[in-house]
Amino acid sequence: MKIVKTYVEVHARFDSSGKLIPEKIVWEDGRSYEIDRVSDIRQAAAMKVGGQGDRYTITVNGQQRYLYFERSTNICGNTIGRWFVEAKVA
Repeated sequence: MKIVKTYVEVHARFDSSGKLIPEKIVWEDGRSYEIDRVSDIRQAAAMKVGGQGDRYTITVNGQQRYLYFERSTNICGNTIGRWFVEAKVA
C-alpha cells in the first residue's frame, strides 16, 4: 500500500479564543466522519507524504488519526489554507 497526501473538506469552527477546531471530515466521494475529539494541536511535518502545518491529533470512531492544516502563503483573500490527511491507496 502507498500513502499519499489527500486533501479533504473539513467543517470547522473558531472557538471564542480564536482557535480553529475541526468537527467533521468529508471525502471527495461524499463519505463523512464526525470528529469525536481533538486531543492535540501542534506545528509538525507530515513525515509520510511531505509538507507541514498544524497537526491535529483527532479521534474518529474510536481511532486516533492525524489531520493537517496547511496554511496558505498568500496573506490576502479568502483562502487561508487547506486540510489534508495521509491516506492509504492500493
